[in-house]
Amino acid sequence: MGEQVGRFMDTVGSIFRGSDTLPWCDRDLIAGFESEVAEAATEAQKNDSLMRLSWALVHSRQPEDVNRGIGMLQGNIHSAVRILFQRNDLRASLDKTSSPLEIREKLYLLAVGHYRTGDYTRSRQLLERCLEIQPDWRQALTLQQIVEDKTRRGLVVVNTDGMIGMAIITGAFGVVGLVAGGIIAAASSSSSRKK
Repeated sequence: MGEQVGRFMDTVGSIFRGSDTLPWCDRDLIAGFESEVAEAATEAQKNDSLMRLSWALVHSRQPEDVNRGIGMLQGNIHSAVRILFQRNDLRASLDKTSSPLEIREKLYLLAVGHYRTGDYTRSRQLLERCLEIQPDWRQALTLQQIVEDKTRRGLVVVNTDGMIGMAIITGAFGVVGLVAGGIIAAASSSSSRKK
């Protein structure tokens, strides 16, 4: 287990070393955290183990793991986040384990999961909520920049594809117009010859 925690800390540390990508997690580490959840003796230990497992899942290279992590986190946080942001009161009593910092952590992990699945819009929304709780949180700001960069690059591609698509449609209408004009001209010249 000590080796797994060491790999976990190395992976987390990559964020703070200036790496421009998010850390990845392998199946062995996930399996270790699953065992840790199963072996937890108290509710507090189980909650801590579940957070580590959620972290590992959303940082996995396997889409099914990422989706599982998102599902676990959404089940934990949905009602707490709804209450927190509807009331806009960070001091609201949510439940026995949902402090604003724990909600921030869960929102961040959800943002990572949605980033990993390519849902950049949802990731951005979750990051904005994280930053409402702690505006200067470095991890969220870093991921927000990564998401913005991906989105910006994606928009350029969409805009280029859209322009190409518009050019094709315009060209098609032009060809149809020329053909229709030719048919009309041919029909009118043949009708004027018959007279």
